Amino acid sequence: MATTDASTGAAAGATAGVRALVQGARLTPTQRRIARELVHHADTVAYLSAAEVAELAQVSQPSVTRFAMALGFDGYPALRRRLRELTAAPRATTAPDSDNDLQRAVRGEMANLTRLADHLADPAAVHAAAGLLAASRPLPVVGLRAAAPLAGYFGYFAAKIHPEVRVLDTGGSMLAERLEQAADSGARAVLAYALPRYPRELRDALTEARNLGLKIVVVTDSPVSPATDLADVTLTAAVGSQLVFDLHTAPMVLTMVLLQAISDVDPAATQRRLEHFESSATRRSVFME
Repeated sequence: MATTDASTGAAAGATAGVRALVQGARLTPTQRRIARELVHHADTVAYLSAAEVAELAQVSQPSVTRFAMALGFDGYPALRRRLRELTAAPRATTAPDSDNDLQRAVRGEMANLTRLADHLADPAAVHAAAGLLAASRPLPVVGLRAAAPLAGYFGYFAAKIHPEVRVLDTGGSMLAERLEQAADSGARAVLAYALPRYPRELRDALTEARNLGLKIVVVTDSPVSPATDLADVTLTAAVGSQLVFDLHTAPMVLTMVLLQAISDVDPAATQRRLEHFESSATRRSVFME
């Protein structure tokens, strides 16, 4: 029994060590598949070749090399040496982790929300952003690729308290034209969502917004994301990266916090617009009772 308990503890320790190695790294969906296999086979993966890891994760061998480099290693051999160090280290006293991968992902989001709440102890940046956005007529909102749903989410609710919101969720040459049209119509600020993986055309759009004289508010996952150097106000909320695709829980909550702050800029006008919407919705039987 003692031997079995020791083996179980060692296996749990190896799993914890490998998980700590990959956790928090910015990985592509393919790389996350490799990471999951490394965690699931922590006690043996340190002795596999790059080709064997590729076969295990059902990816190409170059993907395994890129994965190692994403973790900060020169290549897979350096990563394998580190894996051997982690799995060889005595961890008999390490308690087994009872959570499965899905639970850990959800708990990671809980931690992201806690960090967001702590950050909001000083709401100055949110209030500054709200002031800029509330005063812009119209208000363009940019979100491309994975960030497009968040731009639409903001736009849906903002339209109930702001007289003119323009959601710009398609890239290409038309994006610059629509920003120029917004500026010509009186826009003074733009809200942009910059979430991994950051589209190059988003940076191009923000550069154009800067050239047009628009103030830029950016909602992003990190204070060092590629969009922050173009922003007048940066609001950050961490993105979960423990599943195949990113979790945007904290940025979504930050979106609603920002909407609340915008509504508080002019409470009387906000109330009038909300009452008008409710009256219109009732007249048109928009919602089922």
